[in-house]
Amino acid sequence: MAPTAPTGLEAGTGTTTTIPLRWTASTDNVAVTGYDVYRAGTLVGSSTTPSWTATGLSPATSYVFTVVAKDAAGNRSVASTALTAYTAPDVATGSCAVTYAANSWSSGFTGSIRITNTGTTALSGWTLGFAFAGGQTVTQGWSATFSQTGPTVTATGLAWNSTLAPGASTEIGFNGSHTGTNTAPTAFTVNGAACAVR
Repeated sequence: MAPTAPTGLEAGTGTTTTIPLRWTASTDNVAVTGYDVYRAGTLVGSSTTPSWTATGLSPATSYVFTVVAKDAAGNRSVASTALTAYTAPDVATGSCAVTYAANSWSSGFTGSIRITNTGTTALSGWTLGFAFAGGQTVTQGWSATFSQTGPTVTATGLAWNSTLAPGASTEIGFNGSHTGTNTAPTAFTVNGAACAVR
């Protein structure tokens, strides 16, 4: 019999050139001996455990992965559900600081974020990145274009505030929903560079 298809394929925190992948192990009536990982339909690696790290990737780029299980009898599973994952953007040349605040109520909240360029060169075309602790979802944003994949949120500056001169700040915000405790993010990046949290 063919192994069951791998499930729960997800990406961990990667870099500008790597994306770590993990998934739920397949089952089989003989023994699952390994997994083949495909990127856009092309075999790119194999693993004997339910995890693998893609390397040699390009910064700020999306990649589509699937995983196939194989057993000791030579049978192969159907492919997992495809996952689209992203590498981090290039590291910024400037430095940054972020101030985060939230006003919560029963199942919703408003978040406000102040981004400051603490470096000596301009931050051009900035993208802010952070991750929620769990259960929070951005429902509407302003002063930036927000997107969310799982707990990971990105916010990209608009035409009028996408360049921050040295010492300059901009404030963005969003409405969100949450389940349980609305824990604040503890780490932020701008264009892939870690920011000081104030």
